[in-house]
Amino acid sequence: MSARSWQQNRKAKMSVALGVLLLALTTLTLTVVTRLPEEWGISAGFAQLLAMATGAIGLGNGLVQFLSWWRKRGAATSAPTSADVATAKDILGGLVTQQWRDETVLRSLCDPEPMPLPWRSAGRRELADRPEIIAKGTVAFPGLDVHIADMARNFRALRSRRLVILGGPGTGKTTLAVQLVLELLRTREPEEPVPVLLSAARWDDRVYQRLQDWLAASLAMDYPALRAEGLGLDMPETLVARGEVLPVIDGLDELPDTARADMLTALNRSMYETDQLILTCRTEQFAESVEEIGDALTAAAVIEPQPMSPAAAADYLEACLPPVPHSVWPHVLEELRKGTAPALSEVTSTSLGLWLVRATYIGPRVDPSPLLELGRGSAAELHDHLCDQLIPALVSTRTPANGPPQPFRPQHAWTAEQVDRWLTYLSRQLARNEEDPRDVAWWHLAHYTSSRTVRIGAAIAIGAVVWLAFALLTGEPRLGALIGLFSALVAETLIGSWFTESPGHADFHLRGRLAELLPALRDGLIVGALGAIVGWLMPYASRTPEFAPTSSAEIGLLSFVGYVALLSLIRWVESPTADLTARSPRSTWQADRNLTAIRILGGLVVGLATTGVLLYSALPLTMTIVVGLVLGLLFGLVLGRHHAWLAYKLTVPRLATKGRLPLRAMDFLDDAHRLGLLRTEGPYYQFRHIELQQHLARERVGSPGGGA
Repeated sequence: MSARSWQQNRKAKMSVALGVLLLALTTLTLTVVTRLPEEWGISAGFAQLLAMATGAIGLGNGLVQFLSWWRKRGAATSAPTSADVATAKDILGGLVTQQWRDETVLRSLCDPEPMPLPWRSAGRRELADRPEIIAKGTVAFPGLDVHIADMARNFRALRSRRLVILGGPGTGKTTLAVQLVLELLRTREPEEPVPVLLSAARWDDRVYQRLQDWLAASLAMDYPALRAEGLGLDMPETLVARGEVLPVIDGLDELPDTARADMLTALNRSMYETDQLILTCRTEQFAESVEEIGDALTAAAVIEPQPMSPAAAADYLEACLPPVPHSVWPHVLEELRKGTAPALSEVTSTSLGLWLVRATYIGPRVDPSPLLELGRGSAAELHDHLCDQLIPALVSTRTPANGPPQPFRPQHAWTAEQVDRWLTYLSRQLARNEEDPRDVAWWHLAHYTSSRTVRIGAAIAIGAVVWLAFALLTGEPRLGALIGLFSALVAETLIGSWFTESPGHADFHLRGRLAELLPALRDGLIVGALGAIVGWLMPYASRTPEFAPTSSAEIGLLSFVGYVALLSLIRWVESPTADLTARSPRSTWQADRNLTAIRILGGLVVGLATTGVLLYSALPLTMTIVVGLVLGLLFGLVLGRHHAWLAYKLTVPRLATKGRLPLRAMDFLDDAHRLGLLRTEGPYYQFRHIELQQHLARERVGSPGGGA
């Protein structure tokens, strides 16, 4: 089954499931609505017609989609011609070229030319396959100062055209990948595949076990023009199946350890003999993954960067200068070429140092005199100086984007002082964590400050609501006060665990999870049965005339359905978000937020059932509805094992009032990533350059951002 057909099948089944759920919910709503008094102006017949029509429409729509897919699944489709494939490749090549030309302009990758960093074959033999499998004769990439055109030529000379680009932080791996994509597109022959750059963080190998399936799905999503009517809806799958796409997978190191190893295994398992590939990763992480799986990437050449000569660094910086540069620049470049500024020569021997000089002095067009003074001293002092100037330079030159999000421009306006203070606070918190000094996790923010005050406040609020609800229902304020106090104590204990819980997500997959459903149903059935017994006995056990027996069977049924729906189904879909399945910090944050919304919805279902039970009494209708829904809402909030998003929402305002983080903390972290100050690795943020993190952690010990 093709990826697109599988998606259509899944959507059709989901539509049917949603239709059934809608029909069940409207039936439950009908039971409540028919108990409303006539003065509300809703007759039982009209309510029944409206509820059943709504559920039937939802179910019918799902059945129509499912039947449509069933009829089409076996229908014969015409195969695309060679002309169709060639046209699709030209369209894809044009789209990719336009996309990454814009990015190179934004990031100044080719302004005025690519950074002349030399690359050579990796010296560690265990990281690459046998040389005779990689290339005919000697392995390419001898480590010379070659142009990007020579790099593309060396890549084409490989036997299987597979390449792994390694390097440390800031060595230009992504830059080289983008430049290779554009050069391969510029010189592409009609029979060659189209290179497409993709982020490794987007590949979930649980959903797409083969590289080809993920690649086809990504093409269909990112380049919808490939599914135009004239080309056929299955053109992405066709291009991938015929080997007409060269995947350039960037950032393998941004995945968790297990996910990296799994991806390398999946690549080796899913690539055919003629499949081409380019992959980027940090050297240390790639070596760990190769050791874990006990195998290298099949038939792939592995290259790593070499130090840049002072003359090459000076030529590159000179080419980046404006037509009329500052009068000090000729002296800076002369001393760099002569070697009379040893600190400057050492710093600019790497792409990170060269980028720091360009970002802090050429981009903002400021006086470069400090490069002369500090360049004659120690490299450490010069490096610290450049780190000091980096944040103000990036904030001033990368203004917020207007319109759609852009990868390398922030979405919000922050001052340089704010960015510096907040990142300093995070770096100092990481410095205190000996077990994990690199990962900035959004749910760890709850560990950075005491939660005692907010726990007590929330517990008092919950206890007050429960007391008021029971006082209104029973007319016994003293009894309500006891129950409220007990509820507050329980809530304080439960809420305390929120600040130590990891994020979760709602998992609706059936395959392999039926065994988990049985225990969840068992517990839900037990509690639901107890609720039904209480519902049946409540009219008879009540001493007040308001609870005269009417229809105890219906009361018990409502209690049973409500509690089973909440305790069984909601508990079953709730799953922890492991590093393996987390693809980005924002997606993890959104998944836990969505899980919270599902639990609240389940609580409202219980509230609806409670309202239905209370409607059998003579209590005021408005009070009955409010009490039932409020109790159900509280129940939905407290239930579950994953409350990281709620803890985050309770923590960030307190950090913001102390000036340690902004109120929109996730937006700030995202923008710091777009500015190039942070990177992502699975669900975590990390400082893109460990040197910057260490520098910020050392500075301003007494600053407001440096405290705990």
